[in-house]
Amino acid sequence: MAKKIVKVLKMELPGGDAHPGPKLASAGVQMAKFCTDFNAKTADRKGTTVPVIITAYEDKSYDFVIKTTPVSDLLLKAAGIKKGSGTPNKSKVGHISQAQLEEIANYKMPDLNANDIEAAKKIVVGSARQMGITVDAK
Repeated sequence: MAKKIVKVLKMELPGGDAHPGPKLASAGVQMAKFCTDFNAKTADRKGTTVPVIITAYEDKSYDFVIKTTPVSDLLLKAAGIKKGSGTPNKSKVGHISQAQLEEIANYKMPDLNANDIEAAKKIVVGSARQMGITVDAK
């Protein structure tokens, strides 16, 4: 018989550095065990934001799925800036090359709703445009 799901949480945690908190407690997840498991699986991604989907079950067990780093974080890192533009249509704050664009699109491909790399690139370009980051011409 399948376990009964109590709660599904979507969170963004620091890679390799998760700490117990109220959001985990509200789901009834064993926080110390989850943090240990999460930190072990994301030790190679220290210093980045790691999205995770946690499924908590009635018997206090859990499953979690680790996703790829958000596009916005990847774009900020590639452009070498701290934050995006407040008015992206008027002021541009940085730029990325086509090679960086392709690298980000390839990395994000498993989590994007895209059939091929060209569609993934368009999604990343749209995110860059909304942040005030320009993409160098081909």
